[in-house]
Amino acid sequence: MQKTISLIDLSAIRRNALHMKSLACGAKFYAVVKADAYGHGAIEVAKELSDVCDGFCVAIADEGVELRAAGISPPVLVFTPPLDEGDAARMSAYDLTATVADERSAELCENLNFHLKINTGMNRYGCPPLDLPRLIKKLDKDRLLGVYTHMYAPRDEARSRQQLELFRESVAVVKKFAPWAVAHMAATAGVLSGKEYLFDGVRCGISLYGYCPEGFSDSALLPALRVYARRVQTFSPPVGDGAGYGVADKKHASLSSYRAGYGDGFSRTVSLGEGNLCMDAFVREGEEENLLIFGDADDYAARAGTISYEALCAVTKRSVRVYERRPEV
Repeated sequence: MQKTISLIDLSAIRRNALHMKSLACGAKFYAVVKADAYGHGAIEVAKELSDVCDGFCVAIADEGVELRAAGISPPVLVFTPPLDEGDAARMSAYDLTATVADERSAELCENLNFHLKINTGMNRYGCPPLDLPRLIKKLDKDRLLGVYTHMYAPRDEARSRQQLELFRESVAVVKKFAPWAVAHMAATAGVLSGKEYLFDGVRCGISLYGYCPEGFSDSALLPALRVYARRVQTFSPPVGDGAGYGVADKKHASLSSYRAGYGDGFSRTVSLGEGNLCMDAFVREGEEENLLIFGDADDYAARAGTISYEALCAVTKRSVRVYERRPEV
């Protein structure tokens, strides 16, 4: 097998989900499995958590279609509002829950169940609170299942409280129109910020996979992913002065080559061995058959100048996923 091997611990993901659910104090629990479950495999993760969560969240309709095609039956909320009639048709055909953010998306979602997205400051998409009374008149209340917003600076308590008050006011308007609508504001950071952000439901993503947003921590979370590269060849003694691309900065008694590179989602700025990381391989001293090259997304992200979210999504893109369950978890 020439691909990298991603070893994914489903028992850790399950434990993380149960832990975050316990912090949600009885609120509905939505598992975020967008971007192929942050690189962990959305179908397998969803199967593992179908009895734990009240529904799933994805970024785009096609991700929801994949879950339905795999037999995943709980509700699936699509975060991105439909952009055209094709998006709306796929959501309808596969019983996906849409997001309404403005009058245009409301028209496209005319025959769809939906959650209403409120823009309380992130300014990505969503209905501004002042526009809500006008928009709500155009909605089918029987299809309005939820209302939500997104915290854009959860470490900033003052800004988060401003969002909280705006969302509370918006929820009050929506609940008069559709009292059953599930209100949700908290993602992982919101859950860790305190009970006042919980409302009727929470959406947890990065914490399912063992990590927290920047500025937050929770020692109960277990990283679920390890990535291994396989040894290709060992040179003893090596020929010339290279160590991958470029001249080696020292002499090596022996070098082994391993099959992983930036073609597999690893950053060229992060050394995995000697010399520069190549597109599809790197070299290092030693002869491990399966070499662990990724086990802590926070550590790797810090060295790469990015965040754990991006690192997790990247390093499994050309990988064979192997799933395990550890009984001690």
